[in-house]
Amino acid sequence: MSRVPGQPDDLRWDPFDESLKDDPHPVWKRLRDEAPVYYDEQYDFWALSRFEDIDRAHRDPQRYSSAHSTVLESMTEEAQTEGMMIFLDPPEHTALRRLVSKAFTPRRVAELEHEIRTLCAGLLDAQQGQNGFDYVQDFGARLPATVIAMLLGVPPSDREDVRHHIDGLFHIEPGVGMGNEMSMQSAGWLFNYLGELIKERGERPQDDMLTDLVQAEIPGNNGTPRRLTPEECTAFGILLVSAGTETVARLLGWAGLILADHPEQLAALVEDPSLIPNAVEELLRYESPSPVQGRWLTQEVELHGQLIPANSKVLLLTGSAGRDERVYPEADQFDIRRNFRLHVAFGYGIHFCLGAALARMEGKIALEETVKRYKTWTVDKEHSVPLHTSTVRGYQQLPIRV
Repeated sequence: MSRVPGQPDDLRWDPFDESLKDDPHPVWKRLRDEAPVYYDEQYDFWALSRFEDIDRAHRDPQRYSSAHSTVLESMTEEAQTEGMMIFLDPPEHTALRRLVSKAFTPRRVAELEHEIRTLCAGLLDAQQGQNGFDYVQDFGARLPATVIAMLLGVPPSDREDVRHHIDGLFHIEPGVGMGNEMSMQSAGWLFNYLGELIKERGERPQDDMLTDLVQAEIPGNNGTPRRLTPEECTAFGILLVSAGTETVARLLGWAGLILADHPEQLAALVEDPSLIPNAVEELLRYESPSPVQGRWLTQEVELHGQLIPANSKVLLLTGSAGRDERVYPEADQFDIRRNFRLHVAFGYGIHFCLGAALARMEGKIALEETVKRYKTWTVDKEHSVPLHTSTVRGYQQLPIRV
């Protein structure tokens, strides 16, 4: 018998279920229609699947806390007061975000536009004359990893090692998700590596974001200037290389697959590249690279007649929100000309993704440079390799024929 009155006994959504990695949308639709406040007894979490509920939760960080982790398998009863910014609540989050924003400026992001275009061109030109290539491994994953490395100031000779350990960070194993030895080893390697770079920047400043992080100041609580500690700098560096690389790689993988499945819309982008910025937004709505975010409920809340107790784990199904027919007409149709006001792929409120502008720029330039060279392509789905964790969904390998 279900703990939630009216929740169908045959309705189950398991964030670790490998069988759902290809297409969770039918289950998410059932959640929206039949159990908008869903409870899972096995993992003891609640899930919200409708756009309005998820949007409201993002805008209420006091009730929907991030300080207990935002990844299901690492959520704990004890709130964090230091560490990665996305795992903090105000006032700690407010101070860190203000500091980090001083390094992650629109100017520094804008300065990367030419380099991103040059990098995209180089990666794609290297595939010229081939019958096909892996759109993720040879392009989509290399682009953001290199961009983030440039932004931080990682030496070119170390960038492949950094990318390798970012991949390791997202390694999953049945039953434990990302809480496995390989993932922890990669996290330790990145922490030590970035810690050494940050120490160097304190001694020998350069024109990069790590130096900006080391030097950024805001008034502290007692009125004296406050800087990030080396540990805080390192934590933000890991957050940036992991979130900034993984989500853009997944976005570009989805672009390669979805546009191949909609050749008439790909043809429209080839004919009129000015449609690409809106196509990027539609891709983010249609297949969110990060479809699940965890929160800890600090106060009980009643939604749709169901009381969710305080101190509950709540999962916000961003991937479901993007297909909510209550907000998006014909939501299961991919339409690069769709006229819509917003989506929640980057979150909302105080945790809105700091790297959203950079991700949008990378997506836009990557598609512009792709459609310059390839008018059409097909995906070798038999040899494509999906990537599926409790919080990230997309493709690790996507061979295409051109």
